[in-house]
Amino acid sequence: MTPVSEWQSKNVTVAGLGVSGISAARALAGLGASVTVVDGGSSEAHRERAASLEGDGISVRLGDAETLPDGTDLVVTSPGWKPSSPLFAAAAAAGVDVVGDVEIAWRLRGPDAAPWLAITGTNGKTTTTRMLASILEAAGLRTAAVGNIGTPIVDVVLSEEPYDVLAVELSSYQLHWAPSLRAHSAAVLNLAPDHLDWHGSMEAYAADKGRVYEGNRIACVYNVADKVTEDLVREADVEEGCRAVGFTLNAPAPSQLGVVDGILVDRAFVPDRQKQAQELAEISDVQPPAPHNIANALAAAALARAFGVQATAVRDGLRAFRPDAHRIEHVADVAEVAYVDDSKATNTHAAEASLASYESIVWIAGGLAKGATFDELVTKSAKRLRGAVLIGADRELIREALARHAPEVPVVDLDRTDTGAMSEAVRRAAELARPGDTVLMAPACASMDMFTNYNKRGEAFADAVRELGSTSA
Repeated sequence: MTPVSEWQSKNVTVAGLGVSGISAARALAGLGASVTVVDGGSSEAHRERAASLEGDGISVRLGDAETLPDGTDLVVTSPGWKPSSPLFAAAAAAGVDVVGDVEIAWRLRGPDAAPWLAITGTNGKTTTTRMLASILEAAGLRTAAVGNIGTPIVDVVLSEEPYDVLAVELSSYQLHWAPSLRAHSAAVLNLAPDHLDWHGSMEAYAADKGRVYEGNRIACVYNVADKVTEDLVREADVEEGCRAVGFTLNAPAPSQLGVVDGILVDRAFVPDRQKQAQELAEISDVQPPAPHNIANALAAAALARAFGVQATAVRDGLRAFRPDAHRIEHVADVAEVAYVDDSKATNTHAAEASLASYESIVWIAGGLAKGATFDELVTKSAKRLRGAVLIGADRELIREALARHAPEVPVVDLDRTDTGAMSEAVRRAAELARPGDTVLMAPACASMDMFTNYNKRGEAFADAVRELGSTSA
């Protein structure tokens, strides 16, 4: 914890006028720091945010995010700002530390602050964090899902709410800039290539994810099916007595959570791990009961059990949990065909998990590939594909992978990006589908070529399905 008196003498530059940047700026100014916010934008929205901060005595510099303000003692960056930013190079040259909002939140914690149960991974972070919060609430604990989700973590740390424990979702960006973080327990759900343009390499990306384990006190939770996550545990410098706890979709070994005959079981947090197992919940208690979501539930359960939560609370919390929109969301059945929205599947790893959840699929895919390749995804999923409808800027990459590895699969290539493109995609998918099939939108790509974000893409899909249903009635 950094004493309040120390902030009163600091000149802090906050990089970015987004939600986390504004939160950090207000918090530090409230503690007496002299704060300047810099942002390269100069739109009307930027000017409105700047005016609001300036009304609170916070300086804002728009249109120049490269020059370090004179006298800066500390730079606080928003998630997503690349380490190669000229602003950070200037800070390094001046001997000024650069940290993120998560680091600031950690430093602002009080002496009796709530412990953090931290979650990261390429996919499943938000779902697992919300599952964990639901389990903690079922145990009667005062908690919140924070970090890369919901309320800015700085606001939660400084709130007067007496939390017992926090469920903290952390991105690789946030972990990169949080050197002091020491969680009670933490989980890395999985690792697959993502954000490599930011990190520079898969090794650097994995190293930033692995920071979540540093200094853990009770448990480092890893994915048995993803050896890299276990390797990160082995490499971590943790407190004496901290345990490695695995989760698996198979029968668990000692010190693991897993699945036996449709039951989620715990062989990690029981008196005799060699001979005992504690039943936690049934697979049917997890919605949707797709394999990757069962893995999410096991990771959430492991963190909750590390905090001392009873098995009944795990079951009750999982039963109460409902996933966010656009995450394997069943939209409707039309003519005996299920239509499922997984717009959040913005990379190949997420799309692979989604495709593995259904037997016969007409796949709607495409968008911005972000440098991804699709050969492995298509190879693993080919036997499940009834057909594919491709949209978006980089659809050709998916079409070529399908031609190489699933040439028998019918492919519809939609060369349009207007507002009616999704409606046509759904109509063409319906033409390919047969009763009992699933039309699955799991794009494996980002959405910004055609939509504002993945939420808007999912809404367009749902609207198109409803339109299809009205014409088929």
